Amino acid sequence: MDNNTLKSADLKQTKKRILILSVLETAATALTAEEIDELTSKDMKMSISTIYRALNALADKNVIKKALHQDGKTYYEINNHTHRHSLLCTLCNERIPIDACPLESLENYLASETGYVITGHNLEFFGICPKCAAKKAKTK
Repeated sequence: MDNNTLKSADLKQTKKRILILSVLETAATALTAEEIDELTSKDMKMSISTIYRALNALADKNVIKKALHQDGKTYYEINNHTHRHSLLCTLCNERIPIDACPLESLENYLASETGYVITGHNLEFFGICPKCAAKKAKTK
């Protein structure tokens, strides 16, 4: 993300916002505020409320996307005007990205059938990752 991103969104360029954006930019999946806190703590001291304020300001200006997921947590990611889907382990919360979008043809169909301008969708698959499944099998 270049230095003009914050300027073009009419946001002040602060070290904290730049650090949060760099963490989100390098993340393979969307992150919670707590995960961002953990990843930024070694570089800069910020309270969780400061992180939330920065995330909300960035989301309000559409610099990042904010989504409430099925697990009840809010996740944040860079708004590169594409979308990602994920597979989430219900035991350890490991999240892996799904590279392809299985809903593109459905989205096109719905738009043509209903006249809606589809602005996005959210898809998560839930399951148990191989590590947790192996641990669970050992305890039986």
